[in-house]
Amino acid sequence: MSNEQGFLRISIAATVVVAALGIFFGILSGSFSIAFDGVYSLADAAMTGLALWVSSLIVQSARNDAKSGRIRNRFTMGFWHLEPIVLLLNGCLLVTVAVYALINAIISIINGGHELHFGAAIVYSGATLVVCAIMAGIGAAVNRRLKSDFIALDIKAWIMSGGIAFALLVAFIIGLAVQPTSLVWIARYVDPVVLGLVCLVMIPIPITTIWKALSEILLIAPVDLQEHVDRVASDTVRRLGFLSYRAYVARVGRATEIELYFIVPEGLPPKRLEEWDALRDEIGAAIGDESVNRWLTIAFTADVEWAE
Repeated sequence: MSNEQGFLRISIAATVVVAALGIFFGILSGSFSIAFDGVYSLADAAMTGLALWVSSLIVQSARNDAKSGRIRNRFTMGFWHLEPIVLLLNGCLLVTVAVYALINAIISIINGGHELHFGAAIVYSGATLVVCAIMAGIGAAVNRRLKSDFIALDIKAWIMSGGIAFALLVAFIIGLAVQPTSLVWIARYVDPVVLGLVCLVMIPIPITTIWKALSEILLIAPVDLQEHVDRVASDTVRRLGFLSYRAYVARVGRATEIELYFIVPEGLPPKRLEEWDALRDEIGAAIGDESVNRWLTIAFTADVEWAE
């Protein structure tokens, strides 16, 4: 688990196991909520697999071997744009599954609920809760170093699954406890009610991820990055006697994209290309965050139309 791909592979394997158990125990116990948890986990595993593929493409394209060279020749703008697309699809899929389950829960409540085998349901909920807690804890530890959006979303999915498992466990224990009492009628409603409550809690959780991914797809300029680049560009204009500048910034997945155009006075004394390159290096160093994930373009022109 030393890198993003390693953790995602293990997460996919664990998710598939939980999904298979969820579907099996959902059928065995007659629980819609457990079956939903299994289907939710399968959807999450599929999207994590897609995230792993995109992450591998991004890492591969940054290498200097022959295969990476062929990839870059076909995809000269890189693969960063795929990252927010995957995050958007993932978030929308989780919300869609939760909304569908909520509708089924409401229909089940209206129809008087259904019988449930609480023993099998409790075994599944307890085991799933343990797995989710372990995976979320490991993911949080790994991501403190990697700071990956994919791992962050995967951790959120494990926390959501753990919350589902905990809610199911509590509800099933209550349902089992009321069976010998006069409140036995409640047991028929335990499964759909807890499913509905879990869905209501789950639906808003991916909204932040969806909005962040959508803002990156639409290339909305992040306020902090825009202000930082404006400070660097303004200082350069003032220090070197340029007329003005135009700055275009965006964050797309793990990439930072910056285009800077400086408007210089007409008739400016000529400089050697090496001097302009040195100035670009100076401005790039002031902007910071130099890595394979920074796409920085700096141009100088006396014609403002080239910068618009």
